[in-house]
This record gives sequence, structure tokens and C-alpha cells, in this order.
Amino acid sequence: MPLNLQYYLPRVLLLYCFISSVSSAPSVYPTGTTIYDPDKAWNGYTIFRLPDNEGDVLIDMNGGEVRRWPQTAGYPARIFPGGYIMGSTGDLTPHQDLIALIQWDWEGNEVWRFDRLEHVENKAGEIIWAARQHHDWQREGNPVGYYTPGMDPLVEGGKTLVLAHKKLMAPHITDKRIEDDYIVEVSWEGEVIWSWLASDHFDEFGFDDVSKAAIRKAVKYNADTGAFDWLHVNSASYVGPNKWYDGGDERFHPDNVIISGREANLIAIINRNGNVVWQMGPDFRSDDRHMAIGQIIGQHHPHIIPKGLPGEGNMMLFDNGGSAGYGPANPLAPDGVSTLTRFTSRVIEFNPQTYEMVWEYSPPGRANYQFFSRNVSSAQRLPNGNTLITEGAEGRLFEVTTDNEIVWEYMMPYFEGDEFPVARTYRAYRVPYKWIPQLQEPEERAVVPPQIQNFRIAPR
Repeated sequence: MPLNLQYYLPRVLLLYCFISSVSSAPSVYPTGTTIYDPDKAWNGYTIFRLPDNEGDVLIDMNGGEVRRWPQTAGYPARIFPGGYIMGSTGDLTPHQDLIALIQWDWEGNEVWRFDRLEHVENKAGEIIWAARQHHDWQREGNPVGYYTPGMDPLVEGGKTLVLAHKKLMAPHITDKRIEDDYIVEVSWEGEVIWSWLASDHFDEFGFDDVSKAAIRKAVKYNADTGAFDWLHVNSASYVGPNKWYDGGDERFHPDNVIISGREANLIAIINRNGNVVWQMGPDFRSDDRHMAIGQIIGQHHPHIIPKGLPGEGNMMLFDNGGSAGYGPANPLAPDGVSTLTRFTSRVIEFNPQTYEMVWEYSPPGRANYQFFSRNVSSAQRLPNGNTLITEGAEGRLFEVTTDNEIVWEYMMPYFEGDEFPVARTYRAYRVPYKWIPQLQEPEERAVVPPQIQNFRIAPR
């Protein structure tokens, strides 16, 4: 069949332009807090993962490091009221999973641990217990894991939602062993009281025959892990209390769970029976309302904005772009894998009942490649209506108003690698000062950046 050059040429040119723009990215730039308006920002501490899983760090608004936890892998790490920290730890390379999910108090004493989900082989060849946790978890009391007035996560006695993995054979998907996404809810005592396995619901996700054929090939089978990460769920949160359920829409029951399948460009809500009750993707052409929002690619952190915050009830997510999706083969995706490509990112907020777009952040008047994170990343709604955005692949955290004004920006000064250093983080969270009484509230000093046109590095 001859190629439709009219169709493919713009995509090839887009790829060329992206490669050109990346090669012209600045090699020298300031790090730390580069913009800060204390009167417009929502002030507090910010926690995020260091590159190369070297722990987690807590900073103030001026970028000062106030505490570091080298024992965590931040997948993700969160601060609780009273200065408790909770995150994952324990290397299971080459797997993305971690051995244990642990809560510590401020002094570093272990308060809670979950690591008894499955026996696995560690790097030393030993068979050990592991949580196999990856990408996300939630503690009872708060549905989405970030600060919400009146919804504090429980520091003792609560249930925990854990996103984990399970290796298995699923002949209805592929003849290769898969790395299946396995969500469990565990009691404070570590007992599994609810579970959900993605492969059990393959036929509910709406893949067409061409996409199913591409998945069946298991092109991304990983010989090191011995499995194919077919869906790659990268977030799982509770729906939480919301006006849609209060109005009678059972799909938005507070106990239901929102998942994000990055490899499939798929967002879904599953009920406690495990069934898919709400979905966007994988093919946005299936619904004109979805098309109005625009195709989402490689997304992270879809969640319902909790009650008590501006925009409550709306869904917000970080739409990464990059490459993802299964479908018809093309010159850039000859195996029908990662068939959709876009080299810009955006953060969107929309009504999950009507799919009406409410708010979007994609920088106007700037080269699009200046806002792009092909993986990781997140967005947090703050109590004053601002949004904290993690542009994770670039190591950039920034806070914007509803008018898209940047009122705080932080460029990570932490890097991995020497020859080609990379600053990268998974997800950042802002918490109020009062949550950490062990620290004295810091001084807030405005940071006004110079005009770029006049910014020079003095010669020696």
C-alpha cells in the first residue's frame, strides 16, 4: 500500500523540529527558586524525590533545603500532619517495584510498614517478601494524597490503597508473561481487604481489534524483568467525596478508584466490584466530547479535585505528550506501539460528567518545547486556586494562577549523571507550614528574576 505522504509528512516534520529544539535547549541556567511572589503564591513546604532514587527532600519557598530523607525512593513520598513521612524503599532492580511502603515519624522511627504482598527474588538471588508497590498509594482520610482542608490523612489506624504489580500469564492478552497492575487496599495490620487486577478487565477497556493485535505482539516485552508492562498504570487515587455522587451519579462513588494507563492513553474509574464505570480513551475519536478536549497521550496523575478546594469535582491531570498508545502501524510506529506522538505537555481541568474544559495550562506566547515532560509529572490544586505543576523530566516545579501567571518557580539543583547531568523528579507536593511543627516557619523573601535580555554571565 503506498504511503499517504500528505498524512505522514507533517508528523515527520514535527519529529525533526522537536529534535532540533531539544538540541538547542540551554546548557546553562539558574537553579533553585527563580521566581517567587509571596503575596500571590500559596506558601508552604514542598517535598519531592531526588534524581536516581537518592531519597526525598523538603524545601521552603526560597528553595532552602530543610530536611532530607535518604532512605526513601519517593514513589511518591508524602508528608503527613505532625511531620510524619511516608514513602517506598528497597531496590528491586530491574523491576520498577519497591520492597516496602513505610511510614516514619519525624525522628526516623518506623511507625507502619507494608511489605507482605508477594514473595520475590531480590538482586542477591534471595526470596523475600515485598509490597511490589510502584507509582502511587493513598492513605485513608485523603483521597488524592495532597493537602485538602478538612481531609487530613490518618497517621495511625487507617487503610492504605497500594498500586502494585503481579507477574502472570494472560492468554487473552498475549502469550508472553505480563507485568500486570494490581491494586490492593490493606488494613493498618497489613491485611489485604480489597484487590483489583487489570488483566481481568481487558475487554472492558475498549481496545479495537487492531490495538489488541498490537498488544498481543508484546513488542515491549522486557527480557530483564521477564514480563511485558502492557498497561503501565502510573496513578491510582480514590474518587473522594464529590458533588456528582451527592447528585445521584453512582459512577463517582467516593470509594471508587481512578486509574491512569499510560501506555494505552487510558483513564478509567473502577467501582468496588472491579468494573469500569467511567472511561476516557484509548481512542478519543470514539466520543465527540472527548475530541473537544483533545487526545491525551502518556498522561499522569488524573484525579478528582477534592471537596474544599477551588474546582472541586473537576478532573485534573498532567497530559504529558511524548509517545504512547496502541493502534494502526505507521512509519514512526511500525509495530503499532506508541502510535501517537506529541512533543508538548499541558495540564487540563474538565467536568467529568459533561467533559466541558474548565482550565488549561499550556504556556501562551512561548516556544512549546519549553513546557514538555515526556514522562513522570503531576498537578496539585492549592487552596487559593493556584496549581502546583511538576514538570518532572526537566526537574522544574512551578506554581501558576488561574490566569496562568507563574508566581513561583524552582529549578532543581540536584542532578544524576556527570557527562550529561539530568535533574528529574517524579511528583511534588506542597503542604502547609503547620503540618511540620518541628520546624520554625521560614522567612519568605520575594525572588524577582532579571530580564532575560539583559542577563549575562560575567567573563573571568
